[in-house]
Amino acid sequence: MNVIVLQVFVSLMLVVGSVLLYAFSVRHRDYEHSDRLALFPLEDDTARPSRAESSDSTPQQ
Repeated sequence: MNVIVLQVFVSLMLVVGSVLLYAFSVRHRDYEHSDRLALFPLEDDTARPSRAESSDSTPQQ
């Protein structure tokens, strides 16, 4: 019977800890970090081509 009480106590502490960590994460806006990282590779598309790339694309005569 003591094991069941201990198991319920540990389970409740895990739930309380998870809720507290979730509240901390939401308060510090950590959830937006993944959206920014997902779009990060798209930032280089507007960069000017390097000299080597521009010389490769010019037609040779």
